[in-house]
Amino acid sequence: MEQHTAHDLYAVLWAAADEMRQVMTADVYKDYLLGLVFYKALSDKMLFEAYDLLMNEKPANLDVAQKAYEESLNDDSWNDLSYELEARFGCVIHPAYTFSSFYNQINNRTFMLSDLRQAFRDIEAASGGAYESLFEDFDVDSKDLGKTPDKRNDMLSSVIKALAHIDFNDYPEDALGDAYEYLIAQFASESGKKAGEFYTPQAVSKLIARIVTEGQNKKYGFSVYDPAMGSGSLLLQIRNFIQNDESGADNKDAVHFFGQEIKNQTYNLARMNMMLHRVKGTQQHLRNGDTLDADWPTDEPTNFDAVVMNPPYSQKYKAVPGLLSDPRFAPYKKLPPASKADFAFLLHGFYHLKDTGTMGIVLPHGVLFRGATEGTIRETLLRNGNIYAVIGLPAGIFHSTGIPTCVIILKKNNVKRDILFIDASKDFYKDRAKNTLLDEHVEKIVQAYLNRKDIEKYAYLASFEEIEQNGFNLNIPRYVDTFEPEEEIDLNAVSAEIRKLQREIKDIDAELKPYFDELGLDFPFDVEGK
Repeated sequence: MEQHTAHDLYAVLWAAADEMRQVMTADVYKDYLLGLVFYKALSDKMLFEAYDLLMNEKPANLDVAQKAYEESLNDDSWNDLSYELEARFGCVIHPAYTFSSFYNQINNRTFMLSDLRQAFRDIEAASGGAYESLFEDFDVDSKDLGKTPDKRNDMLSSVIKALAHIDFNDYPEDALGDAYEYLIAQFASESGKKAGEFYTPQAVSKLIARIVTEGQNKKYGFSVYDPAMGSGSLLLQIRNFIQNDESGADNKDAVHFFGQEIKNQTYNLARMNMMLHRVKGTQQHLRNGDTLDADWPTDEPTNFDAVVMNPPYSQKYKAVPGLLSDPRFAPYKKLPPASKADFAFLLHGFYHLKDTGTMGIVLPHGVLFRGATEGTIRETLLRNGNIYAVIGLPAGIFHSTGIPTCVIILKKNNVKRDILFIDASKDFYKDRAKNTLLDEHVEKIVQAYLNRKDIEKYAYLASFEEIEQNGFNLNIPRYVDTFEPEEEIDLNAVSAEIRKLQREIKDIDAELKPYFDELGLDFPFDVEGK
């Protein structure tokens, strides 16, 4: 069987959105396309597993698998087969509701939206609760899909037909999860500011994952927490940088993911993303909730090896006085301002970090120098040696904002209380309207972080005493001097160049004047150039 590349899959999946792209915005149609991609992946994998269980061999194609699956429903093998599929997948898709069956029904003009709705409800109702409310935002009756039932049927049918010919078995093992991530990035790019809550650019995710996993060599697994997880892309990057354990075994599948997301729509997107990246249900600990209002439940682990976060910037929150007795905020005596939750997210995440762990959070530059209660909180963190590094990123790398941002690295064991400042704001690739961090830019930042030494016009290791003298202001230009003196101008050379040009103009005028005289035209200038 020919093996296609992951990029082939990207192109096919993105093209499947063409019909919807004509009539609705990306922040609307993303839920329909991503939902159908997930459903097809689950359905196709179940068909292949079912055929293997029935025939003890892999099917030649999806049509063969579908036919055998339908036939099993009418004989004694169905009960045992459905029991085994339930154990392996956490649900069973009825033969009439598989993606392949829906495609056949569309061709036979018997497809009904009510059957697709019922297929989703059956999966959500499966025992174990792994799929509970997963398709809640996939509304087959939404007028976004069309003004009439027939129009909505036609729209979803066109997408199902575009996806039907994809066989995920033709692609590398991780291709589907990577393609899903690619689609999420494309939707974020098209949605602009509306996408800020659900996607962190892959380069930024890689940077933070590299840093927070540095030096971690966990034999029994690694726990990571994202209190504002969006699509889960920042969490999933962690698996790529977990080192092997002492025995040399690959430990990345032992990562346990903890995440919380306030928007139900985005929460379900993260769940699908985890499943398509083949993260086991026992390793997913995701919740739908307001992180600042309701802390992580106490019946779960409350401290993690790493905390990663790209929260919404300068968002309003309920800074009620009762939070001053909350253990997340009590040590700092004051609450972050109600108009800016930046430090509230930071303190929440830091509270849940293990003493041996590392935290990376993306925030606007204002947290580095704003005064009032934020200044008090920042000073407390600095006196305790909790801020380990500040990394300035280029402007325009996020879909949600064009402002420059920074990554703040926190630890609970920085006894020296020194801080490494890195100004990476000038290192990026200009990609049309957006700026992009390339792998070489990420690597440069990581190496500077690991070496923890001064680099002219790029990095500076500041002592606590220096920070204190600066009034606990962490504005990066105070520490990393990137000033480039203007090149001196040789006025004599400039004057000589002007005289040379004047002579050339005079010579050209002298050549042109006879032609104007011959035509009886007034020449604009005389040969003296006046």
